[in-house]
Amino acid sequence: MTMRHTKFISAVVLPLIAAGCVTTDYAAKDAGFTNASLKSNEATGKQTVWVQNRQQAEAVRSRVKSLMAKKTIDVETAVQVALLNNKGLQAAYSELGESAADVWQTQLSVFPTFSVGLTGIGSPGLEAYRVIEGAIAANILALATYDKNIKLAETRFRQAQLTAALETISLASETRRAWITAVSAWENVGYLNQAKVAADAASDLAKKIGEAGSLPKADQAREHVFYAELTGETAKARLEAKLAKEELVRLMGLSGSDIDFQIPNRLPNLPKALIKRDDIEAEAIRKRMDLQVARLELQATAQSYKLEDVTRIVTDIELVGTWEKEREREDGKVVSETTRTGGLEFTIPIFDSGQARLRKGELAYMRAANQLAELAVNVRSEARSAYVSYKSNYDIARHYRNSVLPLRNAIEEQSMRSYNGMITSTFELISDTREKIESTILAVNAKRDFWLAEANLAPVIYGGSKSSEAEETEVASADAD
Repeated sequence: MTMRHTKFISAVVLPLIAAGCVTTDYAAKDAGFTNASLKSNEATGKQTVWVQNRQQAEAVRSRVKSLMAKKTIDVETAVQVALLNNKGLQAAYSELGESAADVWQTQLSVFPTFSVGLTGIGSPGLEAYRVIEGAIAANILALATYDKNIKLAETRFRQAQLTAALETISLASETRRAWITAVSAWENVGYLNQAKVAADAASDLAKKIGEAGSLPKADQAREHVFYAELTGETAKARLEAKLAKEELVRLMGLSGSDIDFQIPNRLPNLPKALIKRDDIEAEAIRKRMDLQVARLELQATAQSYKLEDVTRIVTDIELVGTWEKEREREDGKVVSETTRTGGLEFTIPIFDSGQARLRKGELAYMRAANQLAELAVNVRSEARSAYVSYKSNYDIARHYRNSVLPLRNAIEEQSMRSYNGMITSTFELISDTREKIESTILAVNAKRDFWLAEANLAPVIYGGSKSSEAEETEVASADAD
């Protein structure tokens, strides 16, 4: 005997089969990447690649090798290498692919499942029969909520595209800042070495004059301790420069012999004029991708809430249709009989009216709405702050360039004339030279702060990582030292 089910409902099978005509755009290997790449290119002006096979990997390695062939790596080359070679960015692109696969899977969720089996008994001298049994099952709830599930999955997919673009912009801005920091650190090392030479000369001179009995021991000690302290500061600056370059190496995704590249020993000069960004606040509101992600999050939360409303009582309904075909020998003849059956299987949470889930959805929506409102306020403030920092740091750096350093050069020149005329002592000349070096280092730091502020404009307008308060505090602490 075989079990019999109720008659199969063919009217439902036809829509399920028709659902097989869904698009397969989300199944493409580069699904969504082109859109994400175009968005990031607007902010960075650089090419990026999603490496998914050996040929693409070889092409990227060849491109990186060509870029690294330059004797000295400038900031634009460093950023391009990072966007091509950073493995963390490739991992972010894989998450975009996973999101596309989720949409694809949602499209396939309404497809019926089919199974078939064969049983049979037979031996010489005995009656023999065979039973061919098949079943088709489809989730009615998935079919009923198909449109809502697809819209939600597509919203998440658009979020994933924006997130991939944000990761690209973040890496570009971080690499740009790392290059600026590393170059300014080595520029400081160069000026500290010059100051160290002057301090060394003063220390030797003090020792010789002291041996002649013409310089008190306290004055000798002052010159010696300054040289000793400056030696320590130079060593610390060299260490910071090496670590800054290592940070750049990590962002560029380099290893082995590739890390032996050179960077300039001084930052570029200040530009003649500033970039006009009088409408930066409105531009940021219009272009910030993290703001767009937050808007999509609000939309996704609303879509989830509507989905909860539809499914708050019945959590699962499955339509099952089966068919059986029996073949049996009777008196040497083969007798066949086909039986089609069907049924509904469903689960109802008796003690759950769905109100708790609906309330949770309402709270999630309000949380997303408030987070979006907060982000909009922060975006406006960050845009204003970034542009103020950009203009102010330019004015400060230009002040050192146009006022402080020319005065220091004039002082050093007059000291040299006085020294040649036997009017001032050697120690006064060395002291003036030392103070000029200190002012030069302050000017370098001011120029570095300007270029860092300039590098923060793109993340402020398009989204992505910006220099944190911790980084700014660290820079201020280094300047104070």
